[in-house]
Amino acid sequence: MDILHVSAECYPVAKAGGLGDVVGSLPRFQREKGHNAAVVMPMYRTPYLDSHQWELVHKSSTNLGQWTFDYSVIKEQSDTQGFPLYLLDINGLLDREKVYGYDDDTERFCAFQIAVVHWLNSWQQLPEIVHVHDHHAGLIPFMMQHCYAFKRLQEVRTILTIHNAQYQGAFGWDKTIYIPHWDSWKRGMLEWEGQINPLASAIKCCWKVTTVSNTYMNELRTMSNGLEPLFDYEKGKCTGILNGIDYAVWDPQEDKYIQDHFNSVNVQNGKAKNKKLLCDKFRLSIDKPLFIFIGRLVGEKGADLLPQVIKDSFRYIGRKMNFLVLGSGELETETRLKRLTSIAEEDYASYIGYNETLSHLMYAGADFLLMPSRVEPCGLNQLYAMRYGTIPLVRRTGGLIDTVIDMGDPDGYGISFNHTAVGDITHAIYRAVRLHAENETFSSLRQKIMALDFSWNMSADQYLSLYKSFD
Repeated sequence: MDILHVSAECYPVAKAGGLGDVVGSLPRFQREKGHNAAVVMPMYRTPYLDSHQWELVHKSSTNLGQWTFDYSVIKEQSDTQGFPLYLLDINGLLDREKVYGYDDDTERFCAFQIAVVHWLNSWQQLPEIVHVHDHHAGLIPFMMQHCYAFKRLQEVRTILTIHNAQYQGAFGWDKTIYIPHWDSWKRGMLEWEGQINPLASAIKCCWKVTTVSNTYMNELRTMSNGLEPLFDYEKGKCTGILNGIDYAVWDPQEDKYIQDHFNSVNVQNGKAKNKKLLCDKFRLSIDKPLFIFIGRLVGEKGADLLPQVIKDSFRYIGRKMNFLVLGSGELETETRLKRLTSIAEEDYASYIGYNETLSHLMYAGADFLLMPSRVEPCGLNQLYAMRYGTIPLVRRTGGLIDTVIDMGDPDGYGISFNHTAVGDITHAIYRAVRLHAENETFSSLRQKIMALDFSWNMSADQYLSLYKSFD
């Protein structure tokens, strides 16, 4: 099959979260299984752009309302990602350093989507599947079906994957002029709660809808930022497919970001060497179990509770553990985490920002990973951690339920808790400290989680089966 993925992110070109990781991996696995998968995304001004060679494959112009704009599509010449990668450039609109966060993001992504469909409409041989990701590509199924200029695209099958339903890209009807001339009888296919809602539109218009874990798909019918009735109504075409991770990138035996490599056989020695590097770097005690948090410092991830969790752990459990936090986000949380340094006794440190090399070293050297998420559609950090023998402590939600079984349950291997609350998280840390003291049990769990298979192979097969279900 010919498959075109449309996304705002793709690792390592540009990434803000798990969306980038998925789009950077899934197409390559689909190609390895014999299918012609490709990706088109906006052309941001990222280092990747300057470090690779490109060829111009298309140049044209189209409209965003009354504004006529030129756009071009360039292709990475060597297919270094393992699949054809196309970048769509709109001068002055997409060619910026950041992916999101601009006042004109609505205009940026509307123009991107219009240009994608305009380009696609020029193809002599149309793809069999157009796979759109999140709201940034959510208007594409509507335009393919209901915009008069794109009638030849009506029978191309469209798939939507929702990576996070909290973000929907809604905007007012005063901007309806942005969308190319469309059948006004289809207004309901754009509207949700009085606005144009790209995510809701995609759910209505796509042939099939997926999200990144089975549990998250079920949760969307009761917790999806206002779209609950829509998910309940459209449940017949919705399915959950768990994300995988790229075992070529996340491999403790070959990881280019760490010095001391290891596998499940020599995991104790390998992790000890990486832990020493971390502890020396951040002046932490090597003898204590090391708990890490990696991610956005936002309420969705439960990061706002970390300062109190750390203080309560020291107060009620004792200074028996280290904490190391890597991330950035809400200013108040960043400030509170920095202030904790004043009470540290070789048992706490933070790095505000993001550092890919450091993140790999943390997975390789840590004993435990904290994920107290309020919302977690799939979660990749817990999968990375287990690949490196780091035991996850997770809240029971979304994909964390589907990937981490509490060690107290049959065949369990992690630590789970029910609520994103200071008490629940602190108790999970207490359980982890006790586990760490039981050397034999702790060592066997490390080996067990490293043997789990969360690679893309099974997930890629599920997507291909979904594509074929139209036949």
